[in-house]
Amino acid sequence: MNEDVQLIYDMTQERMEKAIEHLDNELVRIRAGKANVHILDGIHVDYYGAPTPLNQVSNISTPDAKTIMIQPWEKSMIDPIEKAIMNSNVGITPANNGEVIRLVIPQLTEERRRNLVKQVKNEGENARVSVRNSRRDANDEFKQMQKDGLSEDETKTAEDLVQKLTDEFTEKVDKIIEAKEEDIMTI
Repeated sequence: MNEDVQLIYDMTQERMEKAIEHLDNELVRIRAGKANVHILDGIHVDYYGAPTPLNQVSNISTPDAKTIMIQPWEKSMIDPIEKAIMNSNVGITPANNGEVIRLVIPQLTEERRRNLVKQVKNEGENARVSVRNSRRDANDEFKQMQKDGLSEDETKTAEDLVQKLTDEFTEKVDKIIEAKEEDIMTI
C-alpha cells in the first residue's frame, strides 16, 4: 500500500475510534435507573471562586444500587455541591445530613425510559454521522491523490479498505447502542 494512502487510512481509523470514544463518554452520563457515579461527570462546583469538578472536592461512591453518596472533603462545600447538582441536568434532588449528600436514584417510568432510549439513539446517530464523515474525507483525499498520479486501482483499493473500516465501526456503534437500550429498558 502507498505510504500516503496508509497515512490517510490510519488517520481515518483514529477519527472513527474517537467517535466511538465520544459515544461511550456521552452514554455513560445517561442514567439507566442504577446508581452510577459517572452521571455526575461534568458537574462543576464553585470552589473558592473557581469552577472545580465535583470529584475534585469530594469522594463519590455507590453504597448500593440505588444510591450515590457524595462526601465533601470540607463540610463548607455541602451547600455549593447541592446547588451545583440542582443546577445540573441530572434530575435528582440531593439530600444531606450535614456530613454527606445522598442522591437516591428513582425508578424510571416507562415514558422516561423511552425518552432515554431516544436520547441514546440520537447519540448513536451522531456517532454514525461522524464515522461516515471520516469515510467521506478519506475518499475525497484519495480522489485528490488520483488526480495527482495515484492509479485508479490503488484508489479503488483504498476506498474499499476505508468502506470496510466504516462498516466495522458502524457495527460497533450499533452494538453499543443496542446494549445501552437493553440496559435502560431492563427493569
